[in-house]
Amino acid sequence: MRKLWIGLTYLVFFLLIAAPLGKMTIGAFSEGFGGFWNALTRPEALHALLMTGLVVVVVTLLNTLFGIMMALYLVRASWLGSRVKGLLNSIVDLPYAVSPVIGGLMIVLLLGPDSALGAVFEQIGVKIVYAFPGMVIATLFVTFPLMVREIMPVLQEIGSQQEEAASTLGAYGWTTFWKVTWPSIRWAVIYGVILTVARSLGEFGAVLVVSGNIMNKTQTATTLVYQDVENFNVTAAGGIALVLAAFSAGLLLLMEWSKRRKEVH
Repeated sequence: MRKLWIGLTYLVFFLLIAAPLGKMTIGAFSEGFGGFWNALTRPEALHALLMTGLVVVVVTLLNTLFGIMMALYLVRASWLGSRVKGLLNSIVDLPYAVSPVIGGLMIVLLLGPDSALGAVFEQIGVKIVYAFPGMVIATLFVTFPLMVREIMPVLQEIGSQQEEAASTLGAYGWTTFWKVTWPSIRWAVIYGVILTVARSLGEFGAVLVVSGNIMNKTQTATTLVYQDVENFNVTAAGGIALVLAAFSAGLLLLMEWSKRRKEVH
């Protein structure tokens, strides 16, 4: 029976991962290495990859900063009532319950050019939807829980005794954080960063709605793949998808390494 389950596991792995990946690789090199290289170096592909990189960097920085703050508030802020913490916890988990497409639509309805708030931003020369800021907000909405949910269990496990002792000895808040709290949560933060990068690279639904998928302006790598597939450009789509898959595989290895380090610490 055990061998049967192992065999079924390998079969599922082949059908869901290995076979599609092999088919994608064959499609990417269907016109040789030259076709693959041309797919990656065309202007729209270079712009899409650059836009994806910019979104990933900005979202990761914001998610790390605000994710650490939110986790500290939810675990350490005794001045917050239980109802307020429950509400904040529900807000953090909202992206898990809402489809990314719906999340993107919510952003369009709230900050789009036809909304009151969007019109205010338009008047001061700041365009949110169908521009880079909207893409960042949409990706941040999808990835925000990842950092918070990685840090909170670690903060709950280590307790607050050491932080309280440092405060009693006269340490300032920042000193306490960097000397006491940060060494305990740094591997959880690193793991959260890797998850954020991986999720940001592959985000499609929310970004598609918010960006408008405008070529050479608001197009990311995933939306470019979607457009290439729609245009039956298999080689181009496979080339971009293969690059994203390679990054994802590298991040997976990095995640396993950081997970082991987090468990050790």
